[in-house]
Amino acid sequence: MRVAITGAARGIGLATAKALKAKGAAVVIGDIDEEAVRSAAGELGVTGLGLDVTDRASFRDFLAGSGDYDVLINNAGIMPIGPVLEETEADARRCFDINVHGVMTGTKLALEKFIPAGRGHVVNVASVAGVLPTPGLALYNGSKAAVVAFTEAVRLEVRRHGVHVSAVLPSFTNTELVAGTRSPRGQKNCEPEDIAAAVVSLLARPRPQVVVPAALGPQIRSMPLVPQRVKDLLSRRLGLDTIFLEFDHGARKSYDERIRS
Repeated sequence: MRVAITGAARGIGLATAKALKAKGAAVVIGDIDEEAVRSAAGELGVTGLGLDVTDRASFRDFLAGSGDYDVLINNAGIMPIGPVLEETEADARRCFDINVHGVMTGTKLALEKFIPAGRGHVVNVASVAGVLPTPGLALYNGSKAAVVAFTEAVRLEVRRHGVHVSAVLPSFTNTELVAGTRSPRGQKNCEPEDIAAAVVSLLARPRPQVVVPAALGPQIRSMPLVPQRVKDLLSRRLGLDTIFLEFDHGARKSYDERIRS
């Protein structure tokens, strides 16, 4: 198995690269931070390439440099947080360019290769935020909801060709994306390695969608049946109504500057 992973210089992408390499896969990682991706690739012993997922030519070059890959993991993403009225137009466009259009571009380019071959697997890293709207996370919620819907629609369209398309929905994970925030009450954050393990399992046994942690899956699927007033009460009890509105700006400064540069 040969796997290409976007946004893999750090966090979930890098953890996934490590896990797949440990399973014997040939791995190619890409990231817009060329220095970081080459450093990570050198330490891991894999190929690292510069990649701007918002640029179709850059994405095409990355996949060409990945050789005869049979798996694409669209992992690159950013998470601006805060009150909706403080979200700038630049933040909105960049978030959707990376989180949504980047996933769409990568998926389409991979399918151009996979469909004629009658095999291949596209894994899109979405988020539980794509199905659970949260105050202070409107922009990210919208982008990940788009990824969830896009992935399922494409899966249904191409399954007759022998190609798999899946979504991974992580909950709170200890990466830079949640810097300066607190965990929901009573919930332990996932580690990047937990998401990586879920991806490895998904590639071994393809499914339309996996939620991490797995125990959260039944709750997510049952939410459409829950009355709105109960959802609102649960949100307050977990602290979800303030987590992304009341956070440590200083602790997020480095991350926020990087995703806007």
